[in-house]
Amino acid sequence: MRLRLLRLLAALFALTLIAAACGDDSDSDDAGGDGESAAGECDPDGDLVDLEGRQVTIAVENAYLPFNYIDGETGEPAGWDYDAINHMAELLNFEPVFETFSWEPMIQAVADGQFDMAADGITINDERAEIVDFSVGYINIEQRLLVRVGEDRFAEADELADDTSLTIGSQTATTNYDTAVELVGEDRVVAFEQFGFAVQALIAEDVDAVIMDETAGQGYVGENADDVELIGESLSSDELGFIFEKGSDLVCPINQAIAAMKADGTMAALGEEYFSGAFTITYDDIAEPEETDG
Repeated sequence: MRLRLLRLLAALFALTLIAAACGDDSDSDDAGGDGESAAGECDPDGDLVDLEGRQVTIAVENAYLPFNYIDGETGEPAGWDYDAINHMAELLNFEPVFETFSWEPMIQAVADGQFDMAADGITINDERAEIVDFSVGYINIEQRLLVRVGEDRFAEADELADDTSLTIGSQTATTNYDTAVELVGEDRVVAFEQFGFAVQALIAEDVDAVIMDETAGQGYVGENADDVELIGESLSSDELGFIFEKGSDLVCPINQAIAAMKADGTMAALGEEYFSGAFTITYDDIAEPEETDG
């Protein structure tokens, strides 16, 4: 079941990239240039901006597979965010400085200028866009239900919602938490600081389900395959983007880099590496991140 879901996600990811790449030929033709313009003079459809070696601080949780994590064996950070942003840094000539930071205050910290940007599988929505600027979307993610293996009280979200004795666990301040509240009401949602804690509560039978992004859910299934599984249809399809302080001059250059990476196949290659059966790292394989001062 897990491989089938991973392959489906990879296929949907590839289709999203193809549609985005084909939607505007100017991205393909113009984004690959060696532009010398400053970020403030960025043309979304023009040559790639040269950021002239500028340092860019990036907040990451380092605990959200497959986007960012600390390798348990090497102690080194890794994940989709690192590979994608390091490639963008080469295209735009900037120095990425990744900073480990907790999820809950991350968006506000970027809004306050504590970091230049954040990359943590952040869903684009209107509420967040009131305090931060988003890049263009780079992937669509489905929200799913994670349950204990053999769950027979419900098979779909509606059945879970109808049984008022059941509870849902989710990470606080996420769109997954918002979806859970919409589904069953706030009184039946148990908030956790990290998704890992919610999953352990699920296994311990302290909650009856967890709502999370499908990509993260696959990572949690991992070596817990005998304990948990994803069920039911998608609860929502969310587009993810990077966030910046309002008015940031980095938004346009990063959008240029995303377009260039879609056009030249880099995004598709990263999708295959991290959102398919080729990615086998689980939450059992990663180390606890140490938060740095932003």
